[in-house]
Amino acid sequence: MDGQLTANFNLKEWSCKEGGGTGVPWDLVDNVKQCAANLQILRDEIGKPITLISGWRGPLYNAKIGGAKKSLHLTGKAADIRVRGMDPVEVAEVIFSLIDAGKMDQGGVGIYPSSNFVHYDCRGTKARWRG
Repeated sequence: MDGQLTANFNLKEWSCKEGGGTGVPWDLVDNVKQCAANLQILRDEIGKPITLISGWRGPLYNAKIGGAKKSLHLTGKAADIRVRGMDPVEVAEVIFSLIDAGKMDQGGVGIYPSSNFVHYDCRGTKARWRG
């Protein structure tokens, strides 16, 4: 596998940020592919690059940064993202419209205005929050 997940996302981007980028465990790659495919739909819609701030996280790193104990980052089903030129509310609104249109998978969307990012996950059920 060359690591390319979609036209604009590759597996290396999803590596854990600790320890120089610990790679995604192979048993979680399908989860990462699902999340990346959904983010590709978002990118195609907005026509702007998406910066992946946090994708898959190992348990030690997740605990270190105060992530939820059952964070979907631990399973490769979540991403924290930023889009230059769009605030988190704007990004989230596009995600909501794509979910409503059946183009993106239903999931969790967290808006973090003070940190300038949006959390999106592919949990399969609706969850919304502001951080």
